[in-house]
Amino acid sequence: MGIPTFVLASASPARLRLLQTVGIQPIVKPSDFNESQIQLSEPAQLVQTLAQRKAETITPQFESALIMGCDSVLALNGEIHGKPADASEAIARWQVMQGNFGDLYTGHVLIDTSQNRTLVKCQVTRVYFAQMSDRAIQAYVATGEPLKCAGAFAIEGFGSLFVEKIAGCHTNVIGLSLPLLRQMLAELSYDVTDFWR
Repeated sequence: MGIPTFVLASASPARLRLLQTVGIQPIVKPSDFNESQIQLSEPAQLVQTLAQRKAETITPQFESALIMGCDSVLALNGEIHGKPADASEAIARWQVMQGNFGDLYTGHVLIDTSQNRTLVKCQVTRVYFAQMSDRAIQAYVATGEPLKCAGAFAIEGFGSLFVEKIAGCHTNVIGLSLPLLRQMLAELSYDVTDFWR
């Protein structure tokens, strides 16, 4: 069995950096799938469905490819949060998040066009947030970083200052669980080292 081209159906620079860090140089082909079409209240189901739709949207463009789709949300106090719409929403969210914890769900999908197989998985990581002053919240939101991220924080950026600890997979919080990716590749009969470039 030949090794297919690895395609990332995401515009996320963080996901691309994670893959590159472990030797995978994917073709980046962001999906134009309209996420607002999917209205689900269960976070694992939501992220898995969104990840799958993103990957499926670009699948017809590739013959022998392994297409990865991902989607992340933060579940906090029973509510699901994606990227905040604006700075005021990010500030309001941080006022609830600070001193609290949330569960970061990331849906992972691999579509192997050469084997005509699709794997759909979800990884969950609990994130504990620090107590923060209003000044710190406003300063963090003013950096613009929270507006680009599900859950309104980036653990690989300024946001790392305000995360006390995590329980579970670290890279999942960045947007892609590398251990889960390794397991999914093995399930499709690949070794992760097959994709090193």
